[in-house]
Amino acid sequence: MKDNSHISNLKASANQPYHHGNLRLALLNASVDIIRAQGVAGLSLRKLADLVGVSRTAPYHHFKDKDALLAAVAGQGFEELSGLLSQVVNDDDAPLNTKLEQAVMGYLDFATQHPTQYELMFGQALWQDTQHESFQRTAKDCFRQYVKLFELFAQQGLIKSQEPPLRLAQMTWASLHGLARLASDGIFANPADIHDIAKTAEAGPCHLLQK
Repeated sequence: MKDNSHISNLKASANQPYHHGNLRLALLNASVDIIRAQGVAGLSLRKLADLVGVSRTAPYHHFKDKDALLAAVAGQGFEELSGLLSQVVNDDDAPLNTKLEQAVMGYLDFATQHPTQYELMFGQALWQDTQHESFQRTAKDCFRQYVKLFELFAQQGLIKSQEPPLRLAQMTWASLHGLARLASDGIFANPADIHDIAKTAEAGPCHLLQK
């Protein structure tokens, strides 16, 4: 059963106007709530305007059509995930192995807590459409946080294989993405199982690192 509580909260505040400075963010946040409750098919710029409490033409000042809106919602997801990973990677007080564990679990937590937005972030249409190059750059910037993490291992001489940091980052992301999709599809429904499998996935690149 889909959770419509976010939609109810939006309807309750629909008569509260947004000033020019935060309308785009309000539209994005409302879009995330609609997608979470009703899926991508339930989102339209008209419905979005009604829920946010602005004219039906207002969203078009920020998004030319629904595809542009969806790309922005997906981009917002990557920005949030990138911020989380950046905080982990740039924590000077945390040991590298702890950073790797936090990066792995942080990614999985995001994916399982935002399943519909996560699915949108990796949607085929957004990745194949050249009109969404800005979104794709945002996504790749997020991935570079994993590359940076393994570069830190390399700088300290802690990678015992000949695999470059880029390849280790790719292997980690691929494993996590597969696990996230399996969890989203309900194949792995027990949170404890998901956590244990994630720890095993983390061990994949770890066996190439010096202890």
